[in-house]
Amino acid sequence: MKKTNFKSYLFYLMAILVLIIQVYPIIWIFLSSLKNSKEFSSSNPLNIPIHPTFDNYVNAWNGGHISVYFMNSLIVAVVSIIGIVVLSATAAFAMEKLQFRGSGKLLIYFLGGIMVPIQVTLIPLFMIYKELDILNTHASLILPQVGFALPVSIYLFVSFYKYIPGEVIEAAIMDGCNVYRIFLKIILPMSRNTIVTVVAMNSIFIWNEFIFANTFINDASLKTIPVGLKDFVQVYGLTDWGSTFAAISLTTLPTLLVYFFFNKSVISGMAAGATKG
Repeated sequence: MKKTNFKSYLFYLMAILVLIIQVYPIIWIFLSSLKNSKEFSSSNPLNIPIHPTFDNYVNAWNGGHISVYFMNSLIVAVVSIIGIVVLSATAAFAMEKLQFRGSGKLLIYFLGGIMVPIQVTLIPLFMIYKELDILNTHASLILPQVGFALPVSIYLFVSFYKYIPGEVIEAAIMDGCNVYRIFLKIILPMSRNTIVTVVAMNSIFIWNEFIFANTFINDASLKTIPVGLKDFVQVYGLTDWGSTFAAISLTTLPTLLVYFFFNKSVISGMAAGATKG
């Protein structure tokens, strides 16, 4: 009994230690963003702010163009997520429930996309986008985001659809529902956790994506958060630490909110895909 209690205490101690290691840097960045320049030069960097101020956030949001980068990332993320959910949900429904010829092979083809590294597509995509004249546009970021997110997203939806009883669809057909109504009125509402999983998982990745944004966007007014933050740090990083930490806090806030609000749905959705897939 004592041995079991010792193991439990050790487990909780390790969990608390890991939590501190992961959470402390975030708390420190936020507290540092509330310091004025005098506190950075005269006090221990690890100390909490003596006279907290939100002026750094105003300077970063307006003077550092974080507001522009934020809106660009928001546009790319929202449009990409809508495209990912619509395409992956409908494709998975067609492959799993409509069972047309070659649907199984098509799923394997989609899953093969997981093995394609993003880096090897940069030059071909750059040349294609140049020919299409869509470099320095939101479309040049949205299209690859959707394309690379589809394999895993389709797999999650297919894994869930496998365990929707066929009798549900048959009963709907008997009631006079066509395929579109079955999908919109029955299948999609049942897929809520999977949709939340796909949205949360991909929104975090899209928000933090750097390679495509750094390659396809040169116009400062179209840069997203990761590239814009890099430029911000290069300009202000050595002279205005408070605004730099404020900019970092602003850029990480959306991903933290997504995690805190949707983590339970994501875990249940991933667990459903793992057990039912």
